[in-house]
Amino acid sequence: MLVHPQFDPIALQLGPVAIHWYGLMYLLAFAQVILLGRWCIAHRPWSGWDAKKLDDVLFYGVLGVILGGRLGYVLFYKPLEYLEHPLNIFKLWEGGMSFHGGFLGVILAMALFARRDKLRWLAVTDFIAPLVPLGLAAGRLGNFINGELWGRATSLPWGMVFPQAGDGIARHPSQLYQFAGEGLLLFAILWLYSSKPRPVGAVSGVFLIGYGSFRFLAEFAREPDSFLGLLGLGLSMGQWLSLPMVVAGVLMLRWAQRQPGARQA
Repeated sequence: MLVHPQFDPIALQLGPVAIHWYGLMYLLAFAQVILLGRWCIAHRPWSGWDAKKLDDVLFYGVLGVILGGRLGYVLFYKPLEYLEHPLNIFKLWEGGMSFHGGFLGVILAMALFARRDKLRWLAVTDFIAPLVPLGLAAGRLGNFINGELWGRATSLPWGMVFPQAGDGIARHPSQLYQFAGEGLLLFAILWLYSSKPRPVGAVSGVFLIGYGSFRFLAEFAREPDSFLGLLGLGLSMGQWLSLPMVVAGVLMLRWAQRQPGARQA
């Protein structure tokens, strides 16, 4: 039985300023978007992107992640609590971000960016999709360092005790499962799939299918939120929010494949 190392959540202390590991993971996520994006611009000329577009879309994406992630957490997970204390919505330092909310925020941000630059919305999401999974991996690594979002009880040899859980039970290190699935494996799939021109919308569809599927499976090992528990059919909130992503991804991929003349632009 393993025990979580109990990393100090503060990576660096500069006088009164504390730099947390989780914040550094966000910076790492955005930095790798820039690096991978510039590589794609240099080696995938069919994308039609340039450095200025990449910098602009990253600005939109950062806003979408932060605003959407926070509002998604408020609406999906604790609407009544924040309705009673609305000012707590702005207390980001207390934690509380939702991937699915951040995802919707990014989708909206990409739509605004596409409209501003007169681009096809799905062409924008196709370019961005392969750049996202390593950022998701960084976020899950941040969860593991913080010892949060631990898994369900297990008797497997790699079961880990998370002292923050307060029960001494060995649990799945589900953060690492998500790091591997939604992060590394999804990145490999999307990077290879997008390595040659695809019909517009196809790469975005594969992202939706891949993330939704990996997240749905990982949730079987992840402890449900204590204030929600399991919902209908014994599924967690994360699973219910992931199912529409898979359905939308399948429909989008089928639609894209029926557009033989459409290419990424």
